[in-house]
Amino acid sequence: MDKTHDQKDAVHHLYPPVDPFDRRMMAVGQGHQVYVEQCGNPDGIPVVVLHGGPGGGCSPSMRRYFDPAKYRVILFDQRGCGRSTPYASVTDNTTWHLVADIELIRETLGIAQWVVFGGSWGATLSLIYAQTHPAAVRNIVLRGVFLMTQAELDWFYGGGAGKFWPEVWDRFTALVPEDERGDYIKAYHERLFCDDLMLQTRFARAWSGWENALASIYSTGQMIEGPGEYARAFARLENHYFINNGFLEYDGQILAQMDRIAHIPGVIVQGRYDMICPPASAYAIAKAWPKGELKMVRNAGHALSEPGISVELVRAMDRIAAL
Repeated sequence: MDKTHDQKDAVHHLYPPVDPFDRRMMAVGQGHQVYVEQCGNPDGIPVVVLHGGPGGGCSPSMRRYFDPAKYRVILFDQRGCGRSTPYASVTDNTTWHLVADIELIRETLGIAQWVVFGGSWGATLSLIYAQTHPAAVRNIVLRGVFLMTQAELDWFYGGGAGKFWPEVWDRFTALVPEDERGDYIKAYHERLFCDDLMLQTRFARAWSGWENALASIYSTGQMIEGPGEYARAFARLENHYFINNGFLEYDGQILAQMDRIAHIPGVIVQGRYDMICPPASAYAIAKAWPKGELKMVRNAGHALSEPGISVELVRAMDRIAAL
């Protein structure tokens, strides 16, 4: 889960645009090639940026949350999305493949420890990676926390968020026959992975549009249709992960394993009115994380680019750089 919105309102809180000093395609196994880039100071503090979705891909604006004089910023497109290939592929594409990819990137780039920075699904992946490889992580910075629990999926795809946006929810659910409305993730899965490309694209746009419409606190509820191929990749990848419960061993796994990263300093930036990833998850991990600091942003939703969210994320990274 992750969308950017209201980009123009947030840019003046960010560092100036910067171009990468390194771009490469990295073979990570099983026929996947992952796009990786580095920008900022090659001798700076390493930070890896984990984008949302799954399936969202990274963007140039994500480079701008870090002082380019102090940080060595590593961004990559996770399997199947962005510039990574094969595009939109769900084969050999699980959470544990992504965790292994992150570790391969770290080892390939010769980094001993790095800051892990992620929002929405990127926050999910940040926590799972850190819990799996705690020795490789020096700090964690999260935004819009999603813990990959059934309760969170039920909230967003079971009608909880729809109670606040009934007209948008109605457009999302109207495509599904009444006898299949007990499980929208499953109903969409059957269409997103059918043999009819036009039907795939129709449902992909609806899936992506539902999330995009709720991303920002300033939303009017309009379901903006993006390019069909992007929507198809995003929706297929996200649905693939969600129908498999993130490939976790059990529900609530991330929260249950917070003791593994109790010693790692962290900052959690959470929009008070986040409709996609409600604040309860951020609050729960903050309570379970002795070195985790929760920054609840009033008048903010889910989007990375909302001004209040951007201010707190830049502030958090500046504080780490000053240590």
